[in-house]
Amino acid sequence: MATKDIIDALAGIEPGSALDGIRAKRVQARDNAQKSYLSLFEPIDAGDVSLVERAAVAFFVIGLHREPTVAAFYRAKLTAIADGARLIEAIEAEIARGETSGPYGAFPAGPLSVENKAGLAYRVSAERKTDLGDRLVAAFEHAHLLVFRPRDAAVADMKALLAAGWSNTGIVTFSQLVAFLSFQVRVVTGLRVLGASLGSANAAGGA
Repeated sequence: MATKDIIDALAGIEPGSALDGIRAKRVQARDNAQKSYLSLFEPIDAGDVSLVERAAVAFFVIGLHREPTVAAFYRAKLTAIADGARLIEAIEAEIARGETSGPYGAFPAGPLSVENKAGLAYRVSAERKTDLGDRLVAAFEHAHLLVFRPRDAAVADMKALLAAGWSNTGIVTFSQLVAFLSFQVRVVTGLRVLGASLGSANAAGGA
C-alpha cells in the first residue's frame, strides 16, 4: 500500500480539491518531496542514524518552528517507535528551552557586519542530558544552530557532533534531515495559507 503524500496530509489537501489540482501541476516537485521524506524517515536501512534519532530530531526541529500540526505528526511518529516514547517529555522541555526568534548571529567582518544580531546560544539543559544521550544532545544543539544562527556555524560545531559519536555519514544525513524539515514546514504553511485564501475567494464568489 502506497504511503499517502506527507505534505498533502499535513496541509490537509483532499483529492480533487483546488489545492490538489495546483500541486498536480508540479508532479516532479511533489514526487521528489515525497521521496525525500521516505528516504529520510522510512529508509530501507537506517544506517548511521537510527529511526528514533531521526524522529527525535524532527520533533525538536519542528517544535522550534512552532508548527503544532506538523509537530504533532512527528511526536506521534517518535512515540510509535520502540524506545521513542520515553524521549517525549525531555524533548518538549528542550523545545520550550530553545524557543526564540531568528535568524541571528555574526557575519565575517565586512559589509554584512551591520546585520549582526545577538541571540540565544542554545545548550541542552544539564538535567535532560542523561535522558537524551550524547548523540541527541549534540544533534539538538547543532540543529538549533542551523535553524536560528547558521551564519555562526564553524568547524568546532562539526567536531562536537563527531565527539558525540556521529559519523561523517551520519552528519550528512542529519544535515539533510534539518534542511528537509525546514523546507517541509514552509511548504505546508504556505499551502495552508493558499488553501484558506482559495476558500475565502470561493465563499465570496458564492455570496
